[in-house]
Amino acid sequence: MFADLAGKRALVTGGTRGIGRAVVLGLARAGADVVVSHQRESEAAESLRRELKETGGNHLVKIADATDPAALAALVEATGKHLGGLDIVVNNVGTINHVPYDKLSFADWNAVLTTNLTATHLVTQGALPLLGEAGSVINVGSGAGVVGVPLRAHYTAAKTGLIGLTRSLSKELGAKGIRVNLVTPGVTETDHAAGMPDSVRAAYTNRIPLGRLGTSEEVAAVVLFLASDVSSYVNGANFSVDGGI
Repeated sequence: MFADLAGKRALVTGGTRGIGRAVVLGLARAGADVVVSHQRESEAAESLRRELKETGGNHLVKIADATDPAALAALVEATGKHLGGLDIVVNNVGTINHVPYDKLSFADWNAVLTTNLTATHLVTQGALPLLGEAGSVINVGSGAGVVGVPLRAHYTAAKTGLIGLTRSLSKELGAKGIRVNLVTPGVTETDHAAGMPDSVRAAYTNRIPLGRLGTSEEVAAVVLFLASDVSSYVNGANFSVDGGI
């Protein structure tokens, strides 16, 4: 998509499926060397390794439990050893479940907040020495964080938290030459969406002015824009990629 990422070094969390996978492959095909984290070994991880090998470059696909601070610290350390530094951080890892608020347990609350918000904080903070005096941090949010969604109070709270974290860091880190932006996907064709009942899909489609769900590649294109020098004066922005819903 963008041919100006040759020589760039990137870390992408949650990068073996869906939007994260499209981001990883987009970065690699644009010339960046990429370290990718994922939760567990799977065919998706193995197939990504194969695709990255075919693409060429110096890539690493590594397990890192997003709920474990020590695992995230080890991920950042391994990234530094593998790449020697960083130019791009994409905080994409996330999880979701659907629970009525009056039945929302602390365990569910904590797991979703930790994975969707705290992990972004820990990875970004840990990556600062690798980014040095320049770099681009891209956080991947959700439209739920803007509008709120029933049965997802914990998920919505985490994604709304990313808005505040992005805005604050853009001001604090911008003085150091590090840009921080947010990409907010709408309803996107991913594994999760594949199991959507036809009636729910139709309801979403009817509300989207473009008349369809988005693709992971369309979200990844905006992430790559923010990762590249084309967006060198974009900082603290929230890009909605939702078809206008």
